[in-house]
Amino acid sequence: MNKAVEINDKLTKRLLLYILLCSAVVSVCSTLVQLYSFFHDDLTLLEQRFDNIEKSYIPSIASSLWDFNKPLVAQQIQGIVDLPDIGLVRVENDFDYQAQFGNTEIVAEKFVEFPIVFDGKSVGKLLVYADYQDIYQRLWQQAGFILTSEFIKIFIIAFFIIAIVDKLITRHLFQITRYAQELASHNLDEELILFNRHKSEDELDYLVNAINSMRVKLQDEIIKLESAENALLVLNGELEVKVHDRTAKLEDSNKQLQTSLDNLTLAQEQLVQSEKMASLGQLVAGVAHEVNTPLGICVTSITALKEKVDELQKALDSQELTKSFLTDTLSLLLEYEQIIERSLNKSVELIRSFKSVAVEQHTDPEMNINLHQHVYDVVNTVKTLFKHKKYHISIEVDENFTLVTYPSAWNQILTNFLMNSHIHGFEDRREGEISIKFTQSNGYLTLVYCDNGKGIADGFKKRIFDPFVTTKRGQGGSGLGLNIVFNLVNAKLGGTIKSVDAEKGVCFKVKVPIAATKEKIIS
Repeated sequence: MNKAVEINDKLTKRLLLYILLCSAVVSVCSTLVQLYSFFHDDLTLLEQRFDNIEKSYIPSIASSLWDFNKPLVAQQIQGIVDLPDIGLVRVENDFDYQAQFGNTEIVAEKFVEFPIVFDGKSVGKLLVYADYQDIYQRLWQQAGFILTSEFIKIFIIAFFIIAIVDKLITRHLFQITRYAQELASHNLDEELILFNRHKSEDELDYLVNAINSMRVKLQDEIIKLESAENALLVLNGELEVKVHDRTAKLEDSNKQLQTSLDNLTLAQEQLVQSEKMASLGQLVAGVAHEVNTPLGICVTSITALKEKVDELQKALDSQELTKSFLTDTLSLLLEYEQIIERSLNKSVELIRSFKSVAVEQHTDPEMNINLHQHVYDVVNTVKTLFKHKKYHISIEVDENFTLVTYPSAWNQILTNFLMNSHIHGFEDRREGEISIKFTQSNGYLTLVYCDNGKGIADGFKKRIFDPFVTTKRGQGGSGLGLNIVFNLVNAKLGGTIKSVDAEKGVCFKVKVPIAATKEKIIS
């Protein structure tokens, strides 16, 4: 059995089921209406029986009671009980006479009490009880007969409907299905024709016409597709040749671009290294200038100290040494010693800070540092470059916070920030405010650097981190300062940097992940 037959069987079963269900519902509704009508007619007949009892039986029963003819009364009551649907009849009079016939356990659904009057005098009363059991029994019999006949008719009609549907529709659907299943590109010329059809067209004819129209359109589309496929094959051949040529040219271009990129990368690295060395050179010059002052004081103090020692030696050799002279000389020598000690300590502190910054800037190890001490070393070293300026530098950092990081990266970041503030922000100014604030939370270290200088022009704000962007072109500016900071923060420290809007001056926010947990410094 093919697929079409399976589908048809399902449709036939479904159609038969729908016919049976709809017919069953209609039959049941019709049966209920008829049963209700029969029930109403039976109730009407019951009312008529009660009227007939009142008109036909009451006068004869009244005459029998007046004559005390009990056998006749009993016979008359029995006649009433024999009527359909009457279950119990009872006669009572005022002389305690009582007679009844029928089912004394009846559940009366209708009860009527008739007065018995003879010649205008009341001689008793007649009590009649009726139930609907006979009516119900007749209704059940009628319902069974009606339903049986209805379902017989339903099955007969369904059989004829299925047969008609099969003759007029199903067999043609089989033919259409077989045609659709066998239709392929090699037999698109065969037209679908239904046999044994009426001359007047119906829905099946419309379907056949639509399928034939679709077949013709499909045939035309296949011809177009074949033409397009042939053209595409030709085009693919030409395209492969072009792709091969373009690929060869692209490889040559890529080699040239890679060479240019390597050269640019090397040049950028050289420029960055030059910038670092220039910054280090500036630091060397500044520190050297700062160290010269305390060392000069030391030289002067040592010269004076030597002269006093010589005078003391001469006085001692000539035996002219007095107590007052010795006391004054020792006091002066102590003062020279204190001056020399202070100057040497200052020189040592400057050289220590510079050595820490210079060594970490020259080498690039990852170290565990105390951030507070490191920031102060960098700031103190860079301050030598603008010692004649009255800048107020505010530093906020936890004194006990340590982390594993690249100190040289932070050296370069802070140095470039401070030098930009000095060269650009506070140009032609002797005073300025600089804020350096470090905070850490949720595994990140955040630096907020701000100054109240001139700020950044709107035309440069979007390009401040690009290489070679500077407002000092031709005046010694390379435009690599903030680009170096950007590369250090992103590539080396794995963080982010952005320019934050400020009411005055500039503000940068640097956020980097903390590589190690905090450790307390053991004093």
